[in-house]
Amino acid sequence: MVEELVAAGVTLVSAGAVYAMAAARVVKQYERGVVFRLGRLRPDVRGPGFTMIVPGVDKLRKVNMQIVTMPVPAQEGITRDNVTVRVDAVVYFKVTGPAEAIVRVEDYRFAVSQMAQTSLRSIIGKSELDDLLSDREKLNQGLELMIDSPAVEWGVTIDRVEIKDVSLPETMKRSMARQAEADRERRARVINADAELQASKKLAEAAKEMSEQPAALQLRLLQTVVAVAAEKNSTLVLPFPVELLRFLEKAQQGVGGGSGVVQQPVPQPVQQSVSQPVQQSVSQPVEQPVQQSVQEQLPSPPPRWDAASGGSVSGQD
Repeated sequence: MVEELVAAGVTLVSAGAVYAMAAARVVKQYERGVVFRLGRLRPDVRGPGFTMIVPGVDKLRKVNMQIVTMPVPAQEGITRDNVTVRVDAVVYFKVTGPAEAIVRVEDYRFAVSQMAQTSLRSIIGKSELDDLLSDREKLNQGLELMIDSPAVEWGVTIDRVEIKDVSLPETMKRSMARQAEADRERRARVINADAELQASKKLAEAAKEMSEQPAALQLRLLQTVVAVAAEKNSTLVLPFPVELLRFLEKAQQGVGGGSGVVQQPVPQPVQQSVSQPVQQSVSQPVEQPVQQSVQEQLPSPPPRWDAASGGSVSGQD
């Protein structure tokens, strides 16, 4: 009899242990438990920690409450300005209603992924290329609202949506590169022209100051020579200003006017009559009486050369 009682007790304890092991569940800190009893949803959501269910009657579904990072596959579409692009994004969402996420949608992850893809294609068609490249913050907010509207009924909240990359055709990339290069070249030319304008104004002011002080031009010339000679060149080109030539010309005219000598051009017949006898006289030996006669005849007018007779005719006959 005692043996039967001991055996029954052992059996009861074993059954209790098996029942406890079958009914015991552990819910982690970032999870919530949803219990279905005979297919009906229990209103209470099991929190983290140790919990018990009825084996064979209850079924526990665990729902992850962490923020899920879901990449959206690249979607190809045509923008509003007729440019074909490929855009991929990433969606951050979390479950706020465990019961709704299990009951109202079959697979909330797949549902959010499909909604993100369709919303991304819709955003591409409504936007222009410049908006996709420069104004992404506005597009991210619009995409988040488009995904979050149906996801609220599923017990899912969209935390944020980010557009990662925009892929363009090679022809469009080259066109954009040429456009950017032309714009930078235009700005460079404008800056260069502005610099030339400012430099010309400063040079005009400097020329005005140098015109009042002629010595300043010479000082500037010497500074230029010093700057060129500092490079240790083998050849030094020295510029000669026109103002200095004018100054020397005026000085030479002043010296000639002080001496009282006025130079006049000699007529061509006189030059011929004087040049040929002088050449003949130089070719022959010169004697002392001829030199005296020439000196005596110096005050008289020069002889006129007769081309027909080949001799000279005195101006007195």
